[in-house]
Amino acid sequence: MSEVVEGDLIVRREGSAGIIRLNRPKAINAMTLEMSMGIDAALDQFEADPAVAVVVLEGAGERGLCAGGDIRGLYESSKAHGDLGKVFWRQEYIMNARIAAFSKPYVAYMDGLVMGGGVGLSAHGRHRIVTEKTKLAMPEVGLGFFPDVGGTWLLSRAPGELGAYFGLTGQTMNGPDAIHARFADAVVPTEKWPALREVLTKVRPGALSVEIDRLIAGFASSETAGPVAAQQARIDAWFAHDSMHDIFAALEADDSELARATLKTLKEKSPRGMVVTLKLLRLARNAASLQDCLVREYRAALEVFRSDDFREGVRAAIIDKDRSPKWSPPDVDQVTPEMLAPYLAEIGADELTFPQTR
Repeated sequence: MSEVVEGDLIVRREGSAGIIRLNRPKAINAMTLEMSMGIDAALDQFEADPAVAVVVLEGAGERGLCAGGDIRGLYESSKAHGDLGKVFWRQEYIMNARIAAFSKPYVAYMDGLVMGGGVGLSAHGRHRIVTEKTKLAMPEVGLGFFPDVGGTWLLSRAPGELGAYFGLTGQTMNGPDAIHARFADAVVPTEKWPALREVLTKVRPGALSVEIDRLIAGFASSETAGPVAAQQARIDAWFAHDSMHDIFAALEADDSELARATLKTLKEKSPRGMVVTLKLLRLARNAASLQDCLVREYRAALEVFRSDDFREGVRAAIIDKDRSPKWSPPDVDQVTPEMLAPYLAEIGADELTFPQTR
């Protein structure tokens, strides 16, 4: 039997389902620019095909749907003063908005690790399935970055202050907590996924999203809130402030084990990244649309791409793996309004815009 060599993205039709499979299992399906462009093309193809009733997003391998974007590639381009950030994020953010507005049912199977760019591929979809193995997180602040790919829109719509908590700490959600935080819709045990997937390939063309919901519900458990939801009252009190200084003070005033652990986690993150993140989350609360948030995120992302903090965060976490980043500045109280302003400023001809029609 001859070996079949697959690319980084597998796009095919199975019955009435358009399948999009991320196919970089050794990299936990981390997204490249070419994969993002391929997904866009696949959505064009499936949207135009009357025989396709539903689109299913999945990841190859056992480790997860997608661990994020091609951070190493972005790091190398940033060091060389290249333009990969501008090109990659523009393509990715337009794709995120496309997924949110997709005209046919879009089912994301969020098994295993779902981080960063993986959240953008899945959590904007209409039907978001998590499992007992799901570990969903937006850990970008630990890289001198912020939760992007529409993360500020999603996090700002989580109950209470859970969005600020997850966005600033980078803590992981399990499946039920992802549902509670409004990042997912149903927990389906992994052992039931093959049977549900088979059913999805037989959905009649023209099926409405409510019909897909009923199909998924037939395989889903009843879990809708995990361990973090149980701590929401305390999290709401700590993260209700509009400055990192006040959030730190609230945590320092609480001697509980959870408060101490949360404070320790925050002190490991980029002070500049935290201030930028909190500001973007507060602005996102009043945003009219996901697209408004993506426009703001794109402005901030281009500033991050130019920053020493991004390169230092990636170096410490991914390149040298010493886990000892030297942040600039080293303290949240040293992040001035003048430092924050460029992340929020309009960028003229480089502004992110979205296609009006397909």
